[in-house]
Amino acid sequence: MSTPSATPSRVDPQFLLEVGDLIAESLELDVAGADIDPDAPLYGDGLGLDSIDILEVALVISKKYGVQLRADDADNHRIFSSLRQLAGHVARLRTT
Repeated sequence: MSTPSATPSRVDPQFLLEVGDLIAESLELDVAGADIDPDAPLYGDGLGLDSIDILEVALVISKKYGVQLRADDADNHRIFSSLRQLAGHVARLRTT
């Protein structure tokens, strides 16, 4: 099994916005999905999410797109490194 590239992936801008909106709505953030910098970190200084927030995002992504994001995945650091990385990962694997 090959590991996807760690470089930022090209993601349809509309899908990027959709995932950003999903994050903002599911976590009840004081920011619109369109205002989330797609390349800023999701953790810490970027969007400021913590591990509980990431678990909630993973659950919502799983329900909406059929993509399983597992806590023990060795690629989680890359997958959740930014909105662009997350959206790219979901776009490649989604079933809906």
